[in-house]
Amino acid sequence: VQLQASGGGEVQAGGSLRLSCAASGFTSDDYAIGWFRQAPGKEREGVACIKSDGITIYEESVKGRFTISSDNAKNTVYLQMSRLKPEDTAVYYCAAGNWPQVDYWGQGTQVTVSS
Repeated sequence: VQLQASGGGEVQAGGSLRLSCAASGFTSDDYAIGWFRQAPGKEREGVACIKSDGITIYEESVKGRFTISSDNAKNTVYLQMSRLKPEDTAVYYCAAGNWPQVDYWGQGTQVTVSS
């Protein structure tokens, strides 16, 4: 089982980024897949996930700005992040499991939003 995250980078406040999480060894039918993030000095927090039935869950501070989606043919989950704020700066981790329980973690990808 592997989760390969990509798409992080640096952007100015108000900008957009898209993160990708490519899953192998299992499919989105087996687990919810989503993203956590961890900012310096803070605990890791759930950002968004998409369940096997298509239901999406968002952390309150990203509602209306982030959109999670999946491409089942590619076994890939995307996190489209818009209207980014400096407080969105964190290492973002792809994860899979029975949300919010995580069974598998991908590597982190840095997202930096400058003011």
